[in-house]
Amino acid sequence: MMEHLVRPKKGARRSRRRVGRGNGSGRGTYSGKGLKGQKSRSGKGPRPGFEGGQLPIIKRLPERRGFTNIFKKEYSLVKVGALEVFEVDEVVTPETLVALGLVKSLKHPIKVLGDGDLSQGLTVHAHKFSGSAKKKIEDAGGAAEVIGG
Repeated sequence: MMEHLVRPKKGARRSRRRVGRGNGSGRGTYSGKGLKGQKSRSGKGPRPGFEGGQLPIIKRLPERRGFTNIFKKEYSLVKVGALEVFEVDEVVTPETLVALGLVKSLKHPIKVLGDGDLSQGLTVHAHKFSGSAKKKIEDAGGAAEVIGG
C-alpha cells in the first residue's frame, strides 16, 4: 500500500463545523446576530441595567437606592427633662431607666439628650451625652459620667 492512499475509515473523522460564516455555515445570513440593530453590531453594547431609554427600575424604586451603613450605632435616647422623676442626689443608671420605663431595654447603649430642664442634682451614668445635656446636668449640681460599652 502506498503512503498517499492511506486514509482513515469512513465515519472515523468529521469535518469541523464552520460557525459564523454567513449563509454557508448553516446558521443563516446574519451568523446568529439577527437583523440590524444595536445588539447585532460589534462591541460591548449598553451598560448593565440599561432598559433602552425606559426609566430604569433603580430609579423607579427610590427606597432601594443608597446603602446600609453596617457600622451604624443605634442608641436608646433619654431626654434630660425625663430625668425629673428621680429624687435629689440619686444615681441614675441604665438599669433604673429600664425599671422606670424610660428605656425599653438595654439592647442598645443609652444617650442622654439636652431636651427639657433639670432642677435637681443627679449623678447620671450613660454611654453618651450630648453637649447641652451634660451642661444642664452639671448646672443643676449633678454629674454626667460616661460608662463603657
